[in-house]
Amino acid sequence: MNEFDDIRPYRDDEVSGVLTRLSENREFIDTLLSIKYPKIFRWAPWLMRPVISRALRHAFRKMSTVQDLHDAMRANLENLLTDIGTKVTASGLDKLNKDTAYLFISNHRDIAMDPAFVNVALYDDGRDTVRIAIGDNLLTKQFTSDLMRVNKSFIVKRSVTGRRDKLAALIQLSRYIRYSLTEEKVSTWIAQREGRAKDGMDKTEPALLKMLALSKQKEQTFADAIRELNVVPVAISYEFDPLDAAKGMELHEKQTEGSYEKDEHEDFLSIYNGIVGRKGAVHVAFGEPMTTNIDSADDMAAAVDRQVISNYHLHPTNFLAYEKLHEMNAEVDVWKAELNCDWAAITREFEERISAIPTECRDIVLGMYANPICQKLNLS
Repeated sequence: MNEFDDIRPYRDDEVSGVLTRLSENREFIDTLLSIKYPKIFRWAPWLMRPVISRALRHAFRKMSTVQDLHDAMRANLENLLTDIGTKVTASGLDKLNKDTAYLFISNHRDIAMDPAFVNVALYDDGRDTVRIAIGDNLLTKQFTSDLMRVNKSFIVKRSVTGRRDKLAALIQLSRYIRYSLTEEKVSTWIAQREGRAKDGMDKTEPALLKMLALSKQKEQTFADAIRELNVVPVAISYEFDPLDAAKGMELHEKQTEGSYEKDEHEDFLSIYNGIVGRKGAVHVAFGEPMTTNIDSADDMAAAVDRQVISNYHLHPTNFLAYEKLHEMNAEVDVWKAELNCDWAAITREFEERISAIPTECRDIVLGMYANPICQKLNLS
């Protein structure tokens, strides 16, 4: 067996078989049915299962490669983004060579849409899409694993136990990322930390960078090993977070109860709601390739953070939340004055959104929106 077969994305020659398997997977069909038609799923699921299966087979019929799948997904995503009023903008791609494979390390706010929006920016600029790192905690079902791996995702084994097995999994992951970038010349996306930054505070985990260096040659320094991967920090910002209320309730429960217990299908529902929920404007800011001689994971993490925070595009919602929690100052006033938007309309929408959130969670959610400004102030 190939060294990476259990974690790599599916190849073109596997796509047709995977899509056929998905169109026949009852658990996948029932999950779609429960989300799209909850009443029918509750009372007569047998009525719609064949219909959904046929619709999936029809949709998948013209897809035989990963590129076919991405072409179809880009078209469908454009229709969805138009329907929910989302406009995607990007910056920084002019500094990146189209023929170079990069390791994009980005902040993490949404399970599916963070790498999706990176792919939108790359695809629309005539570049290849990225391979995506995803934790096996999100792949508890065969159909979720198939969905992700056919979409160029590779698996991060977070569920392994035992010190030796964990180290082996990390070395395999590190070797695969390096192989993907340096041998296959395919760009890769990975979040700057495990789990989303639910509080809006973006911070790179040094352990991620240490993992990347596990595959270095013995004679290489940490700096040489990381520089070889062509790391580019990426800052993704959403005007509205579709899951702001859910994140606020989770953080509140952790603060008051000490822990939070997820429902069985919560991750899948988070993915779905993150895709279809209101996002407003979204900006993807690509930073500069990191070519410095930083020989420490902590210092490298701080350097990634500086780019993510400084390049983070502030939206009106960030300022509206900041004004509710903090005293305005001259620097924030300057940043706010640079925005050209319909402040009255956005203020009304944001006020209605916050008012719909349970009272005990409101300051948590406001902090989620305000913290990017706090981080920029701390940086400056």
